[in-house]
Amino acid sequence: MKRESMLIDADELMKIADDENVRIFDAAITDDQYAAGHIPGAAYFDHEKFSDPRGKYEYTILPEAELALQIGDSGISNDTEVVFYAWGMIPYAARAWWILHYAGHTKVRVLNGGMAAWQNAGGQLEQEVRRYEPAAFNPRFKPGMFAGKDEVMEALKNSDISVVDVLPPISYDGAHITGSANLNCMDLMHDMDAFLPTDKLSSRLRETSQYKRIITYCGGGIAAAINAMAHVMAGQENVAVYDGSLYEWIGEGLPMTGNGKWEFWKMNA
Repeated sequence: MKRESMLIDADELMKIADDENVRIFDAAITDDQYAAGHIPGAAYFDHEKFSDPRGKYEYTILPEAELALQIGDSGISNDTEVVFYAWGMIPYAARAWWILHYAGHTKVRVLNGGMAAWQNAGGQLEQEVRRYEPAAFNPRFKPGMFAGKDEVMEALKNSDISVVDVLPPISYDGAHITGSANLNCMDLMHDMDAFLPTDKLSSRLRETSQYKRIITYCGGGIAAAINAMAHVMAGQENVAVYDGSLYEWIGEGLPMTGNGKWEFWKMNA
């Protein structure tokens, strides 16, 4: 998948922001940031509403039928163009992008550089709460974009699949899924709000990209979307996010390795 179909820059967003077929969403993890100021016309993408309220672990994806209804209720149809952005934390926008692509939406992009890029380009903010009118969304789910713990356990036995912890080395050294590799998601971003150029992504992903399938994980399935998107951008599309990630893996008492000096990384990812 080409970078241009996955990311949008601030200048282009300014040109299309008033298009009635465009849906812009602030993907901050809490609505406090949205309420403080957001791109004019943008609605709030509530991660909680896209997470299973019956799930044992935080941020696990809604069941398919409920997810399709939630996407439509947010004002997204199959034909609308969707843009996600975040305040200094592009992983939240990446998670939203991953969810919509999992559901089969093909016209979704992330604002590279997030709110900082918008303001640096002269974009204004507003505080008025917005909501799009509900729409009909017909999903075409791609189950391979999310992995469960059973697939991860099997993948760890398969030399053709790489299971990748995307958290910083200090977290990985403290505790990680036994048999997983480490590729820090921060090495794929600039200042936490923009993806690196594609050539640099390809270089940093070269070793992992040699595998036939890649499963990324983090704390709760958010930061893992950065590495997953980066792989897709670099041409490796057989990628999944382990949705339960360490919340589930630790909660289920599954095999961990590390020096024991570990605290859950505060990005809630």
